[in-house]
Amino acid sequence: MSTSSDTTTSATTAPKHEMAVVLPANLHARPAGQLARAAATFTSVIQLEYADRTVNPTGVLAVMGLGATVGSTVTVHAEGDDAEQAVTALAQILATAE
Repeated sequence: MSTSSDTTTSATTAPKHEMAVVLPANLHARPAGQLARAAATFTSVIQLEYADRTVNPTGVLAVMGLGATVGSTVTVHAEGDDAEQAVTALAQILATAE
């Protein structure tokens, strides 16, 4: 005798957010450090994208390795429960980089 059970799976998707920022200055050590510290405070998966490269912003060297310069556009992507807050915070740091 076989028993079957009806299992219903509901797919939950984590919120996704992204924002593009035009850099007012080169992405050097100071703003890279600020980004890394800020990114580490969020639970969402965060990525920075520039010139067909994508990095995790929790690493200062990875952020600096993007080589983003003044006037270039960097896109912040985040997926997770605090994605909107993460994108907003990191975009603010990028937008005010000196």
